[in-house]
Amino acid sequence: EVQLVESGGGLVQPGGSLRLSCATSGFNFGEKNIGWFRQAAGNEREGLSWIFAGSDGSTWYRDSVKGRFTISSDDAKNTVYLQMNSLKPEDTGIYYCAADISGGIETMWAHYWGQGTQVTVSS
Repeated sequence: EVQLVESGGGLVQPGGSLRLSCATSGFNFGEKNIGWFRQAAGNEREGLSWIFAGSDGSTWYRDSVKGRFTISSDDAKNTVYLQMNSLKPEDTGIYYCAADISGGIETMWAHYWGQGTQVTVSS
């Protein structure tokens, strides 16, 4: 059974940083891309970034987070991280770890989902 467990959300001031973690199990870590989606109140869930762990290492970022967010993986721990810097109030939302991600910018979706973790950027 595939499991994705997020941690690291919380309340942070604008300009601050947070690191989200996604511990995975139930599949070979390098076989699927793993990434992060965000759902703000009243908005649809949108893909932010993904990574193919292992020797591939390829990554993708949504334009709105490029240069501020960095995705990485620890193959020994089967864990994916999202380092979020220079956070803005519009980054507020529920962040979901996801695996086996496909689709384009507006149609991106995943086969597997974590339970989500709340990130609030506010002064």
